[in-house]
Amino acid sequence: MDKTTPLTFVKSPIAVLIALSLGLTTPSVFAQEIEEEIETIRLETITVTAQKRPQNLQDVPISVTAISGKQLSESVLQDLFDVSAYVPALSAFQTQNATNSSFSIRGIGTGSQNFGLESSVGLYVDGVYRARQNSMINNLVDVEAVEVLRGPQGTLFGKNTPSGAILVRTVAPSHEGANSFVEATIGNYGLVNYSAAASISAIENVLAFRLTAFGSQRDGIVSEVNAGDDVLNDRDRWGARLQALYTPNDDVSLRIIADYSEINEICCAAPVQVSNAEASGIAGKFGSDSLLSQAPFNATIFDGDDFFDRRVALSFLPESLMTDSGISAELNWDINNRYTVVSISAYRSFDALDNIDTDFTDADLFGTRNDSQQRSFSQELRLDYSGENTNTILGAYYFTQDLDLDYSLYTDDQFDQFFLSGFSQGAFNSLLAGIDALSAATNGLVAQSAAPAPAGTGFDHRAEQAHESYAIFGQVDYQFTDKFTLTAGFRYTDESKELSTVFSENLPGNAAFPTFFSSVGDPANPASIVPGTLLYGAGVAGGVLTGIANNTIDITTPTGQAALQALVPFQSLGWGFKPLGAITSDRSDIDATLDDDQLTGTLKLSYQANRDTLVYASYGTGYKSGGTNTDRIAEGFDPVFAAETSRAFEFGIKKDFPAHDLRINAAAHSTAVDDFQANTFAGTGFNLQNAGDYKASGFEFELMWLPTETVEVNFSYARVNAEYDSFERGNCWIAYTWQTGIGDPGQESSNPAAPNPFCNRAGGRPGGEPENYAIIKVKKDFTISDDISSYVVAEFSHTGDIVLDGSNDPLAVQNAYSLLNLRWFMNFAKYDMDLIFWGRNVLDEEYIKQINFNTPLQEGKLNAYIADPATFGVTLKKRF
Repeated sequence: MDKTTPLTFVKSPIAVLIALSLGLTTPSVFAQEIEEEIETIRLETITVTAQKRPQNLQDVPISVTAISGKQLSESVLQDLFDVSAYVPALSAFQTQNATNSSFSIRGIGTGSQNFGLESSVGLYVDGVYRARQNSMINNLVDVEAVEVLRGPQGTLFGKNTPSGAILVRTVAPSHEGANSFVEATIGNYGLVNYSAAASISAIENVLAFRLTAFGSQRDGIVSEVNAGDDVLNDRDRWGARLQALYTPNDDVSLRIIADYSEINEICCAAPVQVSNAEASGIAGKFGSDSLLSQAPFNATIFDGDDFFDRRVALSFLPESLMTDSGISAELNWDINNRYTVVSISAYRSFDALDNIDTDFTDADLFGTRNDSQQRSFSQELRLDYSGENTNTILGAYYFTQDLDLDYSLYTDDQFDQFFLSGFSQGAFNSLLAGIDALSAATNGLVAQSAAPAPAGTGFDHRAEQAHESYAIFGQVDYQFTDKFTLTAGFRYTDESKELSTVFSENLPGNAAFPTFFSSVGDPANPASIVPGTLLYGAGVAGGVLTGIANNTIDITTPTGQAALQALVPFQSLGWGFKPLGAITSDRSDIDATLDDDQLTGTLKLSYQANRDTLVYASYGTGYKSGGTNTDRIAEGFDPVFAAETSRAFEFGIKKDFPAHDLRINAAAHSTAVDDFQANTFAGTGFNLQNAGDYKASGFEFELMWLPTETVEVNFSYARVNAEYDSFERGNCWIAYTWQTGIGDPGQESSNPAAPNPFCNRAGGRPGGEPENYAIIKVKKDFTISDDISSYVVAEFSHTGDIVLDGSNDPLAVQNAYSLLNLRWFMNFAKYDMDLIFWGRNVLDEEYIKQINFNTPLQEGKLNAYIADPATFGVTLKKRF
């Protein structure tokens, strides 16, 4: 195929791949093969371990993107969020705090905000599964390679996952002292990064050590009106890794890795995206922002149009603390030239503490504190066989972890007044004044009114989980002809979980928590003022006070004493909490046991037409276990959710054109997920449940072309069509309906006065996932002098529009945006030193970072997480 032939990739991906396949065995290709021995082939050979053994990327029947350590370093990629920009169909984003990160592949992923969730994307460092995704956001220092495997990983990797895996390999110790370096970076916003690594040979060819250390500090990128400029979304982290490599002979190697890292950051800023000071579509309708702008709150209010001014107003700065540590041992024993035994043992410890101003204003309303710990142990044992026509892996895997969470939503000084002025719109002020007047008139024989929502109240819960997982797995690659290879794999997994969540409501002075009322009721809607609602109770109590004032009720009589019982709820501390909603209500404890087993696997057929061409078709399944929603949700919702499973088909081609220095890798895919675990914030907590059926299909295309000796062009594109096939109890529009009065079309209740608390989201898109993503990179090499080589790089990426939340609220949309990154690299051969000038988002594109949310207890208002502005810096790396 001539390189000038036009191709249409988006409209018909399967057709494109078939067309490429049909042109693989033309006479010109075979003629080219004859000449290959004398050609100078400049296309890089990339080694990956996607099938648990080193292979050329072009020979692996899996859709994989691999980024080498050299590329990571020269591109100044600091963490997995940076890496995601270079990988088609991979999304990575940070939300509530520095210890919360989320990953998805091909539109399939689940946020990490809930303690009961496991990841849809498996993350592994040196073969060890990292159960808490947040531990992966730290700096990528001294890394050999990062591989992103797209599609279900239901055979070879630890905790098999429904959508893919990310593999990180660090640099191993060396006896030659190679790969030792020091590196420093400075940039705008006060960025200072530093790292170093060195190998030491203790016993020649027998025992070597490697020490790696890093640190990173940066000012914030968002200002807080009370604390000053550039204080939120800062960077303050450090870590170290110590390794030992023991090779007593050519057949045995033992690698031990110990690591420790810390994060202590002020994260994460969520400016106001949509204000509810006054409804945009309903004149005269005012919300919480209007109230909070007045005395006694006098809060700083943003109208949403100033979102990209990068300013917030908070009562206190959020805290995000994390420590992550562990030790692993990998033993490789070559029994002979056919069989190898591999053992990987690991212990991990993870602790996180977050304290957040959860009302996202500088009024003293409420906050949340989250203290979590995780301890895990994993053991993998494999027997690898390599034969003339067969490669086989047979193994067993064990994983156990203990999770502990202490969570508290607590009220601050102004929450009580916020309740009286906001939620009840002043409806209780005269009632409380009447009770207090009666108390004074009776010299205290009738008790005074009590605060409905006092400061210092904690809505706490403690969640514990004991988790064990066993698995046996195997995979065989059988080459039954010179061109055809069949890959078949299976994995049997047995999961057991014991889950316990104990909820408590802690009023000041250990007062008993009142449960008199179920909801507030709407003063404008008499139909809502029914027995059990707060307004109904206020009406009855008000009638008693009126009767006493009119002398129709004599409180000295038994009848009068009985009538006074109507006042008791309003004389009980905290009487306003329960009607507010699930997050300030009592609820039953959770005590659940989950036992599940699952058989997953893969089947692939690959066709090696010639040394430069691989065509493959595959079918695979993935799985992640169920759990419990550890948030305080309404009693009517089941806190236990079931396992999530996936089935995926993929057709791909990997094709090199050596004569043209051109490489094309492409894949079309379709994935169906059953019992998808959806997690969306609804303004009063995370609604975590099995959504139903979910489908994602699409196409990925990666191209590398070396048109001249000094120019390299890389292009990647991903198209993902993802939507809920069925989702009967999804979240409803909140902000848009409040702002406009237009109801959610997914609302299936025919009674406007009694809507369902959920909506049908079938056909809706998942939150945070673009349908289109493309990036093009152009690199130009040039020589400055005999000792100085150099290149410049321009990277331009385009991200399609993104629905920002699972309800598909019309106000929760990020329009398409584009980013430009630039780098100038210089290598000083005489000093073995690199100097890199770099800039990211150099045009300062303004956009929301994939997620927004309904502001807690402030209906009609939206906050969103803001992306980084333009950043610039210089990096110096010296090898020795």
